[in-house]
Amino acid sequence: MKEGPDISRIAALIGDPARANILTALMSGKALTATELAAEAGVTVQTASAHLAKLEGGGLIAMRKSGRHKYFRLAGDDVGHVLEALMGLAAGAGHLRTRTGPKDAALREARVCYNHLAGEKGIAMYRGLLARGVVVENGEAVTLTDGGADFLRDFGIDVDGLSRGKAPLCRSCLDWSARETHLAGSLGRALLARMQQMGWAERVEGTRVVRFSDRGERGFAERFG
Repeated sequence: MKEGPDISRIAALIGDPARANILTALMSGKALTATELAAEAGVTVQTASAHLAKLEGGGLIAMRKSGRHKYFRLAGDDVGHVLEALMGLAAGAGHLRTRTGPKDAALREARVCYNHLAGEKGIAMYRGLLARGVVVENGEAVTLTDGGADFLRDFGIDVDGLSRGKAPLCRSCLDWSARETHLAGSLGRALLARMQQMGWAERVEGTRVVRFSDRGERGFAERFG
């Protein structure tokens, strides 16, 4: 018997089309009910519940009760990171869904990748951070510089608090739509939250799309462009 992590079990969990649709829906970072996820997966609630039990048992999602309702979300950043990487692999291999429309263009422009900014805006922000020396990269490793910490504090980011947390501060994430890197980790999450707090950007209800206001576009270009 081979020893080590059993990737075949994880692959089998993700590989089912209905479960893949459920996981993709949870990439929005929002907790959803079994009924909502059944609609996303195109299956009955009973079938969705069976899929959710398997995903929870495999450690890919977590369930939380609130009153009479059960809400499901991805188990953590690592799961979102793997799913986004798989989206990039699928897109690069030509395995794309055929549905097109305005939402697709908006998703490519700016969207949430579990809890951080992705799409063209996310890539542009990462490039801007690199160009300004806020972060440096060595292969897939991304590190915040001392000068970069000051830059982020000036933007209203609690760098010291983030550094004390358990989650990785900086993490590279391959964007599925452009196959380029955007910033994940607790810093990526904090930057998106800060832009929302400032009124630069807002989530479009029921989607992963992030829409920037005119003021947000100008501020983004000035700070990260």
